[in-house]
Amino acid sequence: MTLNELSATEAIQKIRDGEITSEELVQACLDRIEQADGEIEAWAHLNPDFAIDQARLLDAKRQAGGPVGPLHGIPVGIKDIFDTQAWPTENGTVINSGRQPFEDCRVVSLLEEAGAVIMGKTVTTELAVFGPGKTKNPHNPKHTPGGSSSGSTAAVASFMVPLAVGTQTNGSVIRPASFCGVVGFKPTHGLIPRTGVLPLSRALDTVGVFARSVEDAALIAELLIAYDPGDLETRARARAALSEIAKEEPPLSPILGFAKTAVWDHADKETQDAFDEFAEFLGEDCDELDLPEPFEHAVEWHGKIMNADLAKNLAGYYENGKDKMTDVLKGMIEDGQKVTAVDYNNAVEWAEKLNDGLNGVFDRYDAIITPAATGEAPAGLDTTGNPIFNSLWTFCGTPAITLPLMQGANGLPLGVQVVGRRGDDARLLRTARWLANKVAAAD
Repeated sequence: MTLNELSATEAIQKIRDGEITSEELVQACLDRIEQADGEIEAWAHLNPDFAIDQARLLDAKRQAGGPVGPLHGIPVGIKDIFDTQAWPTENGTVINSGRQPFEDCRVVSLLEEAGAVIMGKTVTTELAVFGPGKTKNPHNPKHTPGGSSSGSTAAVASFMVPLAVGTQTNGSVIRPASFCGVVGFKPTHGLIPRTGVLPLSRALDTVGVFARSVEDAALIAELLIAYDPGDLETRARARAALSEIAKEEPPLSPILGFAKTAVWDHADKETQDAFDEFAEFLGEDCDELDLPEPFEHAVEWHGKIMNADLAKNLAGYYENGKDKMTDVLKGMIEDGQKVTAVDYNNAVEWAEKLNDGLNGVFDRYDAIITPAATGEAPAGLDTTGNPIFNSLWTFCGTPAITLPLMQGANGLPLGVQVVGRRGDDARLLRTARWLANKVAAAD
C-alpha cells in the first residue's frame, strides 16, 4: 500500500508514531494527483509547493514538541465554494473568474486549527447546482462523478486525498459519493457552520464530508461541529463525540427500516432488485417501511424552497451575468421567482411536521435504508444525475450517509443511503459502521 492509499485514521497514527512525516504523505498524494488528475480533473486550484510548505511547517512543529492537532498533517480537499484566502474561490462559474477572498471560511479555519494540510480547491458544478464541471468519474471517465461536489468525491475515490469537504442543498454529497464509491456523510442541518460558503438556501444548505471509511468521515465531521454567529442555523452546544461513538459496537443489534419512498419508480430496475436482495440479506434486522402520505410531497416542497432561495441568493449573478449561466440554472431561478410567500412558508412548516413523523419512526428503527441514487453513475458528462432520492432527507435536515456496499451491472458503485434521526448523528454513524462490517463479514 502506498502512503496516499492510507486512510486518514491510519495516516494520523503513523505520523504520531514517527513512522512517516506529513511531507511524505502530502508528496505521495501529489504524486498520485500528477499521475491521475490529467484524466479525472478533480482540482480547480492546486499549488504543490504550498501544500509541501504546509506539511513541512507541521512536521517542524511536531519535532519541536509543539501541540499536535487531531488532523495533524492530513491532506484535505476543499470544494471551490468555500472561501479561502490562499486560493481563488470561483464557485464553478466564469462570472467569478479570479475571485480572491480576503479570509478563510469557518470550515477551513477549523481544519487548519486541527492541523490539516489544505491541499487545494476541488471542482464544483456551476454555482453548486446542476451545470457540470470538468471532473470525470474515477471508475470510468466516460461517466459523471455526480455533483455538485464533483471534485471532492473524485479526489477521495482516486486516492488523491483521504478526506474532502463538500456541501448538499439537494443531493450534492450523497449522490456523488454513491457514484464514485466512497463514504459521503451529510450531518444534521445546522451542525457545521456555513459562514464563508456560497449560500444557496439557508433552510437546506449543509456542509458534508467525503472519506473512504465511516471512521474517517466521523473524525473530520466531529472537528467541524461549531457554533458560529455568522450562521444563524448553528447553536452553542457540546461537540458530539462522533468519532468515539462511531467506533463502538451497538448495545443491541440495530433494526433498520427499508423505505422505498414515493420516488421508488425513479430507480433503475437493477437498483430496485439490488435493494430488495439487500433487504432480504439483512433478514430480521430489516423491515420494509411505508412512510405516510404527506411524505409523498417532500420533493415538491423541497423544490419550492430551493428554487425560491436560488432566486434570492443568486439574484446578482442572474441580473449581471445571465448570459453566462446554463439554461437549467436560469430556469430554476426563474421558477423560484414565481414561488409565493404562502407556498414557501407552507413548505417550511411541512419540514417540521415530517420530522415529527420521523421521530415516531426512529423510536422503532435505528436507521432507515434507501437508495443513494437512482442507479449507477450515468454515462456522459452533460448531467450529474438525479438527486431525487436525497431530496426528502435534505428537506427534513436529517443526517444521512452513503456506504459503497453494492455494484451495478456496469461495474460501477451503487451506494446504500442510511438515514438517522435529526440530531442523532453519532448513533447513525455507529449503525452505518455496523452495517458496513456486517456486509464485509458476509463477503
